[in-house]
Amino acid sequence: MRPHPTADTVTALTRHAGVVVDYRTGTTVLLTGDALSRWLAALEGSSAPAPVTVPDSSVSWGTSEVPVRLPALDRPPLPWRLAATAVLAGTLCVRTLGPRAERFGRLRRLAETGDALPPPSARHARLAVRSVRWAARNVPARVACLEESVAVALLLALGGRGGAWRHGIAADPIRLHAWVCDGDGRPVEEPAPTDRYTPINPRPRTRRP
Repeated sequence: MRPHPTADTVTALTRHAGVVVDYRTGTTVLLTGDALSRWLAALEGSSAPAPVTVPDSSVSWGTSEVPVRLPALDRPPLPWRLAATAVLAGTLCVRTLGPRAERFGRLRRLAETGDALPPPSARHARLAVRSVRWAARNVPARVACLEESVAVALLLALGGRGGAWRHGIAADPIRLHAWVCDGDGRPVEEPAPTDRYTPINPRPRTRRP
């Protein structure tokens, strides 16, 4: 599928290729050579954001060590567990209901609900992430990084905090990931390899507390 530059298309440039992500549909296209050159030329004068440069990752051969089983989670306070369960259920409904081709765009808009709100503290963000992960263990549905991070962002927005959602790309090999950050831009409750990802989603318009 050939992409068209719009306000929703973001281009990530690695050393050898360009990755175009359509934040309305979730369509991701890898471009190289002449196709990439034509795309970059098409961006000139369009409404699309400027390309984002993705630095090379440290040598990893495309792998990293991960636990073979999920770590134990502290039981969040009851109000947080109830809120997280409701928010996660709502997130999964938004993912499922409506045209499949627009699923990513629906989840993105949900994640950006609180973009104009002050950013969360590290403690607040950790509690939100742990609460959603607790809820996800009790939901008989697929909850990957996208669904989890969207639910966390929405839970934070309900508590008056926002601008935490990030969607990024890493090289070696090219891969995508979604997560949330605290007010200082640090990934929350994420493994160290998350630092290899460069956020490419349109920057949130947050204000300080």
